[in-house]
Amino acid sequence: MECRVLSIQSHVVRGYVGNKSASFPLQVLGFEVDSINSVQFSNHTGYSHWKGQVLTADELHVLYEGIKLNNVHHYDYVLTGYTRDTSFLEMVVDIVQELKRANPNLVYVCDPVLGDHGSMYVPENLHPVYKNKVVPVADIITPNQFEAELLTGKNISTEKDAVEVMDLLHKMGPDTVVITSSDLPSRLGDRFLVSLGSQRTLMPDGTKSTQRVRMEIPKVDAVFVGTGDLFAAMLLAWTHHYPNDLKTACEKTFSVMHHVIKRTISYAHGKTKLSIILLTVRSVSPKHDVSTPMLHSRYGVLCPPNTTS
Repeated sequence: MECRVLSIQSHVVRGYVGNKSASFPLQVLGFEVDSINSVQFSNHTGYSHWKGQVLTADELHVLYEGIKLNNVHHYDYVLTGYTRDTSFLEMVVDIVQELKRANPNLVYVCDPVLGDHGSMYVPENLHPVYKNKVVPVADIITPNQFEAELLTGKNISTEKDAVEVMDLLHKMGPDTVVITSSDLPSRLGDRFLVSLGSQRTLMPDGTKSTQRVRMEIPKVDAVFVGTGDLFAAMLLAWTHHYPNDLKTACEKTFSVMHHVIKRTISYAHGKTKLSIILLTVRSVSPKHDVSTPMLHSRYGVLCPPNTTS
């Protein structure tokens, strides 16, 4: 049965971020992807120079109305990422709500792109829109630590803090929360990065079960762009296949990330110094990396999930 995704995020002419990072891997895994570009830039804004256009809310509305007039606005998933305009983001919320009325089973996967490492790289007025309007209608969110702290107003210094932050995000709306990266110390040493996830599942008796996972991922000494876009797309795909098993979905997602990043580094090796290069994740890596990710306990969940009522 066809599974269709509406992906609303950035587009670059050169490189693989946003829709160019997310669409092909999803297609490899059998999803039909309809893309709307929130921005169209020459390249990622991390470069010294970039040019391009930002789609307005009115322009987004026109595109969506065209889809509706042809009665082809039936979706199983909505995936959103980078945008720079508040009215555009508010229009996204309106579209998601309308699509959910048409299909109550629709799942909205939101990467709340705000910033990282203590600073924002989108206009600050997007923050309250994400917090008050976007997150409440999302089903799955994939913030990094900075974004999770920004959305909840709570700092993360310990794993207990991270769990409390994920619980706060649950209360805001989403049933699945994955903090994609954090500054928490890894049990395996400083060469590993810690990610945490939490998933609430409604039980037959009406109670909610919460599954927690902690992942230790090998660090790579290079600066990448496009990883968040690829991560959100792959989490969408693997939670589709394992809707009540966050552990397996995260294992497969991080395995895809690991393989694609390693292949990206291999591709870039010798072209310039990895310590200073702005590497774009090559999501057009061989299909095998995406469709059949190898599981390895080093890259997966290192503690069993906790289930509570």
